[in-house]
Amino acid sequence: MPGEPLIRWSWVADHPAEIGGALGQHLLLTVLAVLGGLAISLPLAVVAHRYRRTEAPITWVAGVIYTIPSLALFVLLIPVTGLSILTSEIGLVGYTLLILVRNTLAGLDGVPPDVLEAADAMGLTRFQRLVRVELPIAVPVIVAGIRIATVTTVGLVTVTALIGQGGLGQLMLTGFINLFPTEIYVGALLSVVLAVAADAGLLLLQRALTPWARVHGAGA
Repeated sequence: MPGEPLIRWSWVADHPAEIGGALGQHLLLTVLAVLGGLAISLPLAVVAHRYRRTEAPITWVAGVIYTIPSLALFVLLIPVTGLSILTSEIGLVGYTLLILVRNTLAGLDGVPPDVLEAADAMGLTRFQRLVRVELPIAVPVIVAGIRIATVTTVGLVTVTALIGQGGLGQLMLTGFINLFPTEIYVGALLSVVLAVAADAGLLLLQRALTPWARVHGAGA
């Protein structure tokens, strides 16, 4: 209505449990999706790095999944997995794969050849070299991919409100249905805040995991 404020702060003050529950669900769906995507993409990227003939099919499949519209994918999954968190996570995990595989592969490809030669000269096995040398050096690029995937997932989680698993998207959907802008704006604002906070947190994690990068930057 004309003259009505965009957000009724009295409603916000009266519904902390509802807002907090939606935020918590949104965060849970995001974390599960990114961790699930990382668990799948990391070994796939290692395989693609070691066996180059597999790179094209791995990235092609991940790319195909990424191009499927989210709503269409959820509709395809519902007859199999129902209106469940599993349906949400299958779709959300799928959308992280292309980003995470590409960034992990780029990080591994960026390890200097002389470093690999030094690791081989020390007698490290291929697995030891991967864990102790290649992955630590690739961390900044891998975390950059995780940051992109996380911010993207925060936005995609809102779509899962259409199957009853939307976190903050459920607030926005309810606001649309009830023509109540406050819920829409609160859901949208908290989604942005969550995305920014997650990105900042991952950046701090990256710096904690790569202290040598800070030392190198300070000495440059």
